[in-house]
Amino acid sequence: MSRRAVFLDRDGVINRAVVRNGKPYPPSSVLELEILPGVGDALNRLESAGFDLIVVTNQPDIARGTTTSAAVDDINRKLAESLPLREFRICPHDADDQCDCRKPKPGLLLQASRELGIDLSASFMVGDRWRDVEAGRRAGCRTLFIDYGYDEQQPDAYDYRVTSLSDAADVILAVEQHGS
Repeated sequence: MSRRAVFLDRDGVINRAVVRNGKPYPPSSVLELEILPGVGDALNRLESAGFDLIVVTNQPDIARGTTTSAAVDDINRKLAESLPLREFRICPHDADDQCDCRKPKPGLLLQASRELGIDLSASFMVGDRWRDVEAGRRAGCRTLFIDYGYDEQQPDAYDYRVTSLSDAADVILAVEQHGS
């Protein structure tokens, strides 16, 4: 039997993004890390429903030299200590690197599907930026867009628009219960 997953962007979905000039940025260290309200409960409900919770995150500041892999790992470790996250899959590249793992490309999701036996058509991608949603669409997942009204490109299409991970969990659990 195939597994189901909820793929989650990290910054802006699980933890608060640092917004400057209308654009979101990751926290620079554990000191700036703030888990968003309701995230723990939402993730617990999704895990209880049988979903693997997998973080898929672009962290181009590693390639840009403005943060280190160790700083990103520290933030991920801190999140994993208090939240039921199965694993973190990170793209450390910048757009110019043309890798397959940087969202909007679906590489991180496809790799998780192959390695963990995840049925992408029975899975969901939750993100707060167009790249997250597009990666989910390209992988064949149902997509949820957390719309914070950032001053940047919006997704072309998504399955559900929500205002938080708590709302996303409600939608996912309702879809699972009633089908769609």
